[in-house]
Amino acid sequence: MEELQVYAFKYQRAESVTSAAAALSTDDAAKVLSGGMTLLPSMKHRLIAPTVLIDLARLPDLIGVREQADHWWVGSATRHQDVAAHVGLQKAMPGLAQLAGLIGDPQVRARGTLGGSLANNDPSADYPAAALALQADIVTERRSIAADDFFLGMFATALQPDEIITGVRFRTALRSAYAKFKHPASGYAMAGVFVAQYPSAGLDRGGWRVAVTGVANGVFRWQEAEQALAKGTTTPALQRDDVIDDVHAPAAYRTHLAMQMLAQACQAF
Repeated sequence: MEELQVYAFKYQRAESVTSAAAALSTDDAAKVLSGGMTLLPSMKHRLIAPTVLIDLARLPDLIGVREQADHWWVGSATRHQDVAAHVGLQKAMPGLAQLAGLIGDPQVRARGTLGGSLANNDPSADYPAAALALQADIVTERRSIAADDFFLGMFATALQPDEIITGVRFRTALRSAYAKFKHPASGYAMAGVFVAQYPSAGLDRGGWRVAVTGVANGVFRWQEAEQALAKGTTTPALQRDDVIDDVHAPAAYRTHLAMQMLAQACQAF
């Protein structure tokens, strides 16, 4: 029988975001732990071997949902189930609440957090689509990063190695909806489309923003769909060079799913 090797690491419960950031800056192999839905499986499969896990899950400043002027603030350690169940969000931003309720399964929603999802930027994760469609600002302990500048490709973001997401500002939309075709085993999006409408004044494409996840090598805005919605015309077929083509679905099928999910999201308005 093969002996299972357990990698030693230290566990540290952060007393503040400042102390957590300081610990990250002094150890390149340290990792932040919040929900752990991506981090812990990665450790289990020996993809990473952190020296220290810095737990942010109990920092009160990172937890909660609240309305502020023209946006909604969601703390980075807020669990998916709490976003899904928030009555204010359900009324004002139904697409965001709906998206959170579609993530994984009840166990994942009870542990997973917004900040971890965005920081990992899995190409099939749900929250990146919401951030991009809802003109979000991803806020860290040192700066604010527009969602349009935050996602840099598969598992890549604009975050520095020792930078910690503290929360996200989602701009309040006139209407929003999310439709998703789940992978039957993982619950990840094989195609997820988030549609949001804003007042058209000062915005391109008539105030419409459409973001797609699960289809390509990273979340992206579907500009042709935005233009079609603004004009009230039929959306042309999605055309990209980086559509995922794997054992789960060929590229043509994912493209078809994106068209169907766009239609479903718009029907929810």
